[in-house]
Amino acid sequence: MSINAKYAVIFCAASLVLCGTSLVMADDIDAATKAKIAQFEKGPSTINVSGYPQGIQANYAVFSQKCTQCHKLSRPINSDFATPDEWSRYIHRMMNKPGSGINGGDAKKIYDFLVYDASVRKKALLDSKLAQLSAGDKAANEAKIQQVHAKYGN
Repeated sequence: MSINAKYAVIFCAASLVLCGTSLVMADDIDAATKAKIAQFEKGPSTINVSGYPQGIQANYAVFSQKCTQCHKLSRPINSDFATPDEWSRYIHRMMNKPGSGINGGDAKKIYDFLVYDASVRKKALLDSKLAQLSAGDKAANEAKIQQVHAKYGN
């Protein structure tokens, strides 16, 4: 067997393993989580960011391009994530998904966009979640929001 044929066999086997892993992982999601995801995906799949600062608008383009590699954009747009800590955990989880193509620089841009957007478009949800945190966690999340706003001049 030629070396190219060997690589082709190895590549095919690895692809099958990855596909099987993805299917198993999808089956590992409980029914309540699947229903929640389905609900998120039924909502709007775009955000009007024309009133957002230019840098945030540019970050929205990165968010839109990278996040649609693996799922509908409506999923994060309509999710119940609102605090910077929730977005950080979500983005890190997505970075580790095979094929996401999200590097550290992209992750920071996506994070900044989602934190800014939640502080504007999801303000009531964000305020509700912040009110449930300990004083220290609330202050830390508010500081992260302020850092994003200060970075983009708003």
